Amino acid sequence: MIDLHTHSTFSDGELIPAELVRRARVAGYKAIGITDHADATNMKMILDNIGPFAREHGHFFDITVLAGVELTHTPPSLITTLVAQARALGAQLVVMHGETIVEPVASGTNLAAIEAGVDILAHPGLITEEEVKLAAEKGVCLEITTRGGHSYTNGHVLSLARKHGAKLVIDNDAHAPKDLVGAELRKGIALGCGMTAAEYDQARQNSWEIVQRAMR
Repeated sequence: MIDLHTHSTFSDGELIPAELVRRARVAGYKAIGITDHADATNMKMILDNIGPFAREHGHFFDITVLAGVELTHTPPSLITTLVAQARALGAQLVVMHGETIVEPVASGTNLAAIEAGVDILAHPGLITEEEVKLAAEKGVCLEITTRGGHSYTNGHVLSLARKHGAKLVIDNDAHAPKDLVGAELRKGIALGCGMTAAEYDQARQNSWEIVQRAMR
């Protein structure tokens, strides 16, 4: 298993990075992205700390660790600039907090994130067909999430991704130990929103490709 969307105490997660990584490894994960909530005020601080940890300590846990950010509640007009800044600061993974129906995310966030070329658009809510088409063209992965609330629109995301050929990944959006779901529940949630076994396997491959690209 691979999870490319998790949070530590550098934002609103319950676990310090070491415990987050250790618990993920014990739960059966082979790679993890630490993607704490970020905006212009804290992005450098996050990456200055998570970056060295991922590079210098991750292998001691027998798991691949990627340093990233989840740009969160960022005004759409700033997203392109912040994505570029994150990459310049060494982010191996840039996730965007999408327009989930359970939070007041600004309209236009999904489109701006896709145009900016984020790696993953997290919990994109009632994403439009036009946005999914663009995500497919630009290779932006759309997230199927195991997290309660955000997962309400998994079926909608899957349906449009299937129709337009957009890539999918499956993530936990983990904030606490209980969020690091095991393989059986993870697959059950994916199949429960309508994924086929083949689509589930492809989503796993999409995550692995992101990891490989980040580690180059």
